[in-house]
Amino acid sequence: MSIEIDKYRIKARLRKGKSEIKKNVQSFFGWIKGAELIELKECDISKDPVRPELDNDFRTSYGRKIYGVKYKDEIHAVMCFAFTNKIPKTVKELDLLSKDAFLQSAQRSQKIGKIAIAYTVWSTKKGGGKLIVKEVFKVIKKSNHLNRLVTLSPLTEMARNFHLRNGAEELQVNETTQNFEYKIIK
Repeated sequence: MSIEIDKYRIKARLRKGKSEIKKNVQSFFGWIKGAELIELKECDISKDPVRPELDNDFRTSYGRKIYGVKYKDEIHAVMCFAFTNKIPKTVKELDLLSKDAFLQSAQRSQKIGKIAIAYTVWSTKKGGGKLIVKEVFKVIKKSNHLNRLVTLSPLTEMARNFHLRNGAEELQVNETTQNFEYKIIK
């Protein structure tokens, strides 16, 4: 009889454990449902693990943009973009190509560049990186002038795995960077 009681206790603990895990997972990722994508005027560059050397002037000049995922008045993920007409292999090329696209657009009164180049992304909360990629992808897809979303990523396995896991295709591996593309089907 004591073996039967022990079986019931074990089953009860397992059920309780499963419901606790489910509750923890829901609260862990629950913030994602209430998060929103916003354009930022600046970001805390000291939190950028990818390109902390780039100041806010760089990140916002020549039509470049900073997007953040905001939840309860806090920014939990950041992605910075430049707009170009060609794919850069270095940050220096990114700077030159985005300036060129900006100046071309000013002369022709068009939108800046046809390619959105994401050159840094980071998050402070689990799931934030994937969320910001997904939300920015939606914005770019709705744009009438952008036709490509490409990264200028560091040459690390972590960056490679992140982009491949999130649906990007590897375009090229450069000397110090790598480019991935998220296909935009309009």
